[in-house]
Amino acid sequence: MIDPTSHIRVARPSRDLAAARHFYVDGLGLDVLWRTTGRAPGEHDLLMVGPSGGFWHFELTHDPERPLEPTPTVDDLFVVYLGAPVDEALITRLVASGGTRVPAHNPYWDEHGVTITDPDGYRLVLCTRTWGKAD
Repeated sequence: MIDPTSHIRVARPSRDLAAARHFYVDGLGLDVLWRTTGRAPGEHDLLMVGPSGGFWHFELTHDPERPLEPTPTVDDLFVVYLGAPVDEALITRLVASGGTRVPAHNPYWDEHGVTITDPDGYRLVLCTRTWGKAD
């Protein structure tokens, strides 16, 4: 049964796990929860990042034998609800870690946060709001 403490994994392909690690760990501040380089035939390289002790993690995969090209759209979003203004130092760190600040496709996200593409072109939204029914 799914409940509020069910663990969630979001997975997507990456061209370069070292660049992804730099962005999500050094830039965003997530922890490396698991890292493997599968050199056995048919195994993927994996990078799992997230908040230590959290109920979710973000998995980035790379298959060295059959690499997938990431195909992000302007509406493929990874939204982090900060519940506070976005710290300019965080934006600077994300850009220095391989991100690019971009205008949001949906103006809601520009009104309530900042959108930054990761090294694979997927969009991270740092939202100033909190998550809840009233929001």
